[in-house]
Order: sequence, then structure tokens, then C-alpha cells
Amino acid sequence: MQKIFVVEDDESILKSVKEGLEKWQYQVSKVNDWQNVDQESLDFEADLIIMDITLPTYDGFYWTAKIRDASNVPIIFVSAAEMNPNAVRAIATGADDYVTKPFSLAVLISKVQAVLRRTTSANELSDKKITVEGYQLNALNNCLSYAGQTIKLTPTEGIIMELLFLNANKTVSKDRLMQSIWQGGLFITQNALNVNISRLRSKLATMELKERLVTERGRGFRLVLQ
Repeated sequence: MQKIFVVEDDESILKSVKEGLEKWQYQVSKVNDWQNVDQESLDFEADLIIMDITLPTYDGFYWTAKIRDASNVPIIFVSAAEMNPNAVRAIATGADDYVTKPFSLAVLISKVQAVLRRTTSANELSDKKITVEGYQLNALNNCLSYAGQTIKLTPTEGIIMELLFLNANKTVSKDRLMQSIWQGGLFITQNALNVNISRLRSKLATMELKERLVTERGRGFRLVLQ
């Protein structure tokens, strides 16, 4: 049974989300201590976190950043806040998707299933390690290794790197990347993708890959390898 941790202080929404997820056989837990949201999510060993923005103590951006310091668990933001730029900020902080309130429970569950399907697919590819020019991407844990050094990627960054590696020296269109990551989510703009690429470039700097991730203006991105 997959485990979902819900960070939401509105009891009516929490009750609805919990009941809806449990009907789909997910194990659901909520926050008990608003001063230790990150630790509670880690102790629960969640497979996915649903995160509101406006919370009793620190906001969802703060807690997402804290969680990202220790874990790459998928995070879906749920908020009544303005979609843009909050959606872009959520993605930049480390979220994997974003749903605006009021929302259909069916839409939320669909997004939960889509994100978990991505991570489950990665787990099923545990024997598939993509190696290109000495760089190795582990699809199980989204770790990128090179010359004895390893960096941890988020699930979203892992998908981007996999597509770039599998299409080395070829341009991967923005539409293709967005479809692979978010299944064509309506709220997603190219800004959200660009934020992910920027964050990924920062991580790749330590592996001499930052300058080799080239932007093809108006087309997409290309990883230049030999």
C-alpha cells in the first residue's frame, strides 16, 4: 500500500482528500505537529506528499525546501493561491505538480496516480542504468554519477536527464519534455519547465555538464556529448 502524507490545515478539505485517497487503497497520514512537518513526513516514509501553501506556521514553500534537503519524495502542491507565479515558485522549490482550489477530487487523484506511476516506472527500471560518456543515470533513485561523484536529482529532473541522455546531441522539444513530466497538465507553462532546467543546470555544474546543456531557442534543449 503506497503512503501519502497530506499537509493541509483545513479539516474539511483534509477529510475529503483522506477519504478519497483511502478509497483508492492509499495509506494516508496528516500533520500532528506544525513545527515539525518535514520530520513527520520523513518518519511516515511517504511515497508522495500533498502540500498546501498557506499553513499555520511556515508556508508550503518553506516545508518543501526543508523536505528537499533530506528527500526527493514527489510533492504535489494544492492551493487557492494564484496559479502563476505560485505554480512556478512551487516547481522551483521542488514540487512535481500543482493543483488549484477549488479542485475536483478526481483531478487530484488523477495527478497523484500520474506522479506515482512515474516513480513506480522508475523503480521498475532498476536494472536499467543509462550510461553515456562515463555518466551514469540510475533510474531507480535518480542519482547521476560521474568519476566517483554522485548527485541526487528530483524525479522531475531525473525524467529530464533520461530524455536528454537517450537523445544525446539531439534537440528535445519543450512540448515533449512537458508531456513526459506533467502529462500535458493545463496549468503548466514553459516557465515551469525553464525553472526546472535552471535548477538542473546548477546541479550539473559540479559534473562539467552545465555548459553542455544547451538551450535551442524556440525549440527545446540539447545535451552536447561526444
